[in-house]
Amino acid sequence: MAEGAHRPDIQAAADRMATKFGSRREIRHLVDYLVEGEAVEQMAGGTFGPGIGLVVLTDRRLLFVKDGLVAKVAEDFMVGKISSVQWDPGSSHGTLTVTSSGDKAEIENIHNNDGARIADAIQHRLSSARSAASPAPAPTPVSGEDDVFEALRKLGELRDKGVITDAEFAAKKAELLARI
Repeated sequence: MAEGAHRPDIQAAADRMATKFGSRREIRHLVDYLVEGEAVEQMAGGTFGPGIGLVVLTDRRLLFVKDGLVAKVAEDFMVGKISSVQWDPGSSHGTLTVTSSGDKAEIENIHNNDGARIADAIQHRLSSARSAASPAPAPTPVSGEDDVFEALRKLGELRDKGVITDAEFAAKKAELLARI
């Protein structure tokens, strides 16, 4: 039994797979394709390029591994470079389309449950990254004392929702209080 079977993250992801058809060898040898400290989150069997293999979502990248006796292929997409992901389910298996750095890759024949789970996880990361990258909205100009307190209340709500940081809140609060 290969080393990959002993890693809890790989075992947990393998246990969630709807089917392991065509990807058991890849699961056993997956550790050979991972970098130090990389954690496996989701896996699915699928077809990409050279044939049936394993689709792996880690904390860093989306990876397709084909670990054949003759040919070994690994294609990866860094999560930070993925601009879009689309899941197109079929009657039992569907296609995951990933766009990264202007290139589009289609991984086919993924079981619907596994493909939807991977697509949802990537989309969640994309939306979280977009939210973190969007600038905090500029507060409206304040004129009177009541307006200052209203602006402080709104700023507090933005901070509580995570839209602005504590540091941004403190800086704007000091600026608003200086107007009173």
